[in-house]
Amino acid sequence: MRPFSYTRAATPAEAAAAAARTQGAKFIAGGTNLLDLMKLEIETPAQLIDVNGLGLDAIEKTDKGGLRIGALVRNTDLAADKRVRRDYGVLSRALLAGASGQLRNKATTAGNLLQRTRCPYFYDTNQACNKRKPGSGCAAIGGFSRQLGVVGMSDACIATNPSDMNVALRLLDANVETVRPDGSARLIAIADFHRLPGNTPQLDTNLEAGELITAVTLPKPIGGEHFYHKVRDRASYAFALVSVAAVIRRDGSGRVAVGGIGPKPWRVEAAEAELPRGAKPVAAGLLAGAKPTQDNRFKLSLTERTLGAVLAQARS
Repeated sequence: MRPFSYTRAATPAEAAAAAARTQGAKFIAGGTNLLDLMKLEIETPAQLIDVNGLGLDAIEKTDKGGLRIGALVRNTDLAADKRVRRDYGVLSRALLAGASGQLRNKATTAGNLLQRTRCPYFYDTNQACNKRKPGSGCAAIGGFSRQLGVVGMSDACIATNPSDMNVALRLLDANVETVRPDGSARLIAIADFHRLPGNTPQLDTNLEAGELITAVTLPKPIGGEHFYHKVRDRASYAFALVSVAAVIRRDGSGRVAVGGIGPKPWRVEAAEAELPRGAKPVAAGLLAGAKPTQDNRFKLSLTERTLGAVLAQARS
């Protein structure tokens, strides 16, 4: 681990301003992803700005009938909140499907939003990775790509977003509240928060330099049954091969978002109109333009089958 400076911020605006002043500064809260990356020298921040004392750990009602979730709310507390379990069950289930109990006790809402890919080539510093070292190439393309993406990819990167929580937030049309280094606030729709890799796969989100997440807001609850199905190689502490978050209403209509297949939570609103007709037409819309590798072509049929299992459960 390389040397770095450490400071504690007193306010969100102060934290953002401090991050903007120091090139390579990083915010730290739970540290469940960042510290691992620092140990591997994938992340080498010159300064760590501790934001744990900013008081951003409350879950509150909004004037519009939704919930405002502070950036520092721990995953365990968010999943257990009675309002979340009652009105946003898909979010609670997605959180409980991720990581382990110990990690959920430390991991924060903002940290989960910013969680970096688990592509093995990103974690192996002996391999080429445009996300880790721009311009070095992508060893995953032509390499072992079973866990990697099939939609939204580019010639520079085929890594996937690893978060379960992000899939549920995309389904629910959440918004991300931030503060910029000049103290101004910004609201970013979750659909616009994460980026496609394009030619800049090192940029995971559309946050500006120094911009700090302060909260996630959920709109008022939507009607229907909530589901989160995660297919993985083992029963716990594993990332999704394919995950499906869905809200299905009695008439068969609803919403669907998919994880494990792209660089961001994958939702195609136009495909949701096909839900009453079944999984096959919905999957066709979700996976339009997919470019799987030989290793991960199975994710196309697995997405359809997982969605089919959700719809079958909804009908029952």
